[in-house]
Amino acid sequence: MAAKREDIREFLRREPDCVFVEVTGAAGSTPRDTDAWMLVAADCIFGTIGGGQLEYMAIDHARRALRHGRPAEAMSVPLGPEIGQCCGGRVGLSFTAMTTELAMFLIARSDREMASRPHVYVFGAGHVGDALAMALSLVPLRIILVDTREEELSASNIPGIETCLTAMPEALVRDAPAGSSFVVLTHDHALDFLITAEALRRQDAAYVGMIGSKTKRATFKNWLSREVGRPELFDRLICPIGGTAVKDKRPAVIAALAAAEIMTAALNCGNGSDLRLQSSRNAPAKASALR
Repeated sequence: MAAKREDIREFLRREPDCVFVEVTGAAGSTPRDTDAWMLVAADCIFGTIGGGQLEYMAIDHARRALRHGRPAEAMSVPLGPEIGQCCGGRVGLSFTAMTTELAMFLIARSDREMASRPHVYVFGAGHVGDALAMALSLVPLRIILVDTREEELSASNIPGIETCLTAMPEALVRDAPAGSSFVVLTHDHALDFLITAEALRRQDAAYVGMIGSKTKRATFKNWLSREVGRPELFDRLICPIGGTAVKDKRPAVIAALAAAEIMTAALNCGNGSDLRLQSSRNAPAKASALR
């Protein structure tokens, strides 16, 4: 089942008269880099350029231009005490009126960005699996929640993730794209071992983690040596997920700790995906001024 696409389409349909604001320069310490952008309409926004006084200034500037029907000039803003933001850098902003051509460009660009996101497969739609999928749902990753039990997947209702019902979850591991992450926490230890062993065979995986105790970790190591004959694969396994610094075993706590390490591994994998949107300077030239 496919996840619901982020709603840039809905925003542009609802607010066709808006301004595209992009960070075109970021020198020194700044809230966001030149991959940041937002859409500003008369009474709502989509996206962010970093928040704070800089964003408020940009919104006011864009809305004045909308009210008066005139072009919005570019801005170069020093982030100092005079605007109540002490980052110390300087940010350049451009303001572009929305047109049909620009809207199509932004939608296509957002689709490309979403398609380039690293995959994270969460095997097991139980309490921890649901909590982990929820924790990862706001991160720029493609989350697939996998289970062999239809009733468990049906009970999961997490916006922004995909679900997959399959009798052979290990096959998904084999077919996953390079740079994928695999988190294993099913209801069955034997199934956990099967999926984890398949994931550890992937030399191009960003992350392979399995929920478990010291006893489960030791049992899996013995099983891997005995059944698979590849004990060296064990060194790549993260188990338990989320580390051992916090002893709290509540699902939400485990999920929060694990989400941070999974996100770090997935986004730092270096699998060739460019997660940033390409610069709007490649946008159609006709959409360069507020009309």
